[in-house]
Amino acid sequence: MNKKEIPKIFLRFGIGIVFLTFGIWQLINPTSWIGYVPGYVYGLGISILLIIILNGIFDLLIGISLISGIYLRFFSVFGIIRLLLIVFSLGWNEITVRDIGFIIVLIAIYLNEKDEFCFN
Repeated sequence: MNKKEIPKIFLRFGIGIVFLTFGIWQLINPTSWIGYVPGYVYGLGISILLIIILNGIFDLLIGISLISGIYLRFFSVFGIIRLLLIVFSLGWNEITVRDIGFIIVLIAIYLNEKDEFCFN
């Protein structure tokens, strides 16, 4: 293995574990995430729990992609868009600061060529 590949793998696995964990938590206990749902979502007429479960599925898929390397660039962009929506809907706070860091990591993953552990 080329030593230049190791940081790419750590980036993918690190952020992938975060998305995977958040996805699992949202699916296991969606009611504990209700407080994070922005107020405007309540007026959409869609079940808040359904939105949280769908969000958990999306996070799970992003995490699996980042860890496995399958459709890596697609899910990197998907993760960037998803996090940008969170940043713009929540405004400036400790969560958005963290998410901006995650966005930067996902941009780096997107811009990098595939590492030797990617499957496509």
